[in-house]
Amino acid sequence: MNSAVPVHSVSVHIHGLTVRHRRTTALDAVDLAFGPGVHGLLGPNGAGKTSLIRVLATVAAPTSGRVELLGGDVSAPAHRTAVRRRLGYLPQDFGYYPGFTVREFVAYMAWLKEIPRADAPAAVERAVARVGLADRIDAKVRTLSGGMVRRVGIAQAIVNDPRLLLLDEPTAGLDPEQRVDFRALLRELGRDATVIVSTHLVEDVAAACTEVTLIAAGRVAYRGTPQTLAGLGAEAGAADFGDNPIERGYAVALRRQRSGAETTGWTVTR
Repeated sequence: MNSAVPVHSVSVHIHGLTVRHRRTTALDAVDLAFGPGVHGLLGPNGAGKTSLIRVLATVAAPTSGRVELLGGDVSAPAHRTAVRRRLGYLPQDFGYYPGFTVREFVAYMAWLKEIPRADAPAAVERAVARVGLADRIDAKVRTLSGGMVRRVGIAQAIVNDPRLLLLDEPTAGLDPEQRVDFRALLRELGRDATVIVSTHLVEDVAAACTEVTLIAAGRVAYRGTPQTLAGLGAEAGAADFGDNPIERGYAVALRRQRSGAETTGWTVTR
């Protein structure tokens, strides 16, 4: 396993993770580790990113392999329950009650996460303010724009100050200014928590992430920093692969994976 994460600080440890959906293998014997910071998951559609996020969120079980979150194996029911209290999760398509106000919806999610009743109102207001919706906290969710609804989803994910935050395409529907604010929030959250962001937008990774994992065809195609990924884009012949170095590096890493190589920020192994 290629990882620059010190063992003592690992929040997520994945061993031989395989996920199959009927006849399709979404993840194929993946080994990964994540510690505090903001980690980007890149990859084409169908690469296995959402399958990985769902397993880490404990809403889907692996076909085989072991997943350790926040110090324990989530196959143990007691630890899985404990992890869910310390977990924040925004799925790509999240359900909500349109008749709820923003406050009511985030408060409901706080209750599900077993935040103490006395602490919940302040936690809700803090989470909503962090996503820039303090002035809409008592608006019905159904009256909000798509980008605002997405921000409500982010608020519910962070209401419990999670130690592990999982976000699947969190900037979908956000305008450019909102995405800049969101990236700043990610960097703030990543100071103490482990934040894993699945996205297809390489510019979000370049701006907010400390580490990048590129998944392709269910396997790790690249692991390293955004800077080393951009460095791949400086290689001869990569000029036509994208509009900037990190896009070109992304394309180079995908092509290497398809040719049978796994790329890290330091080595290429066959």
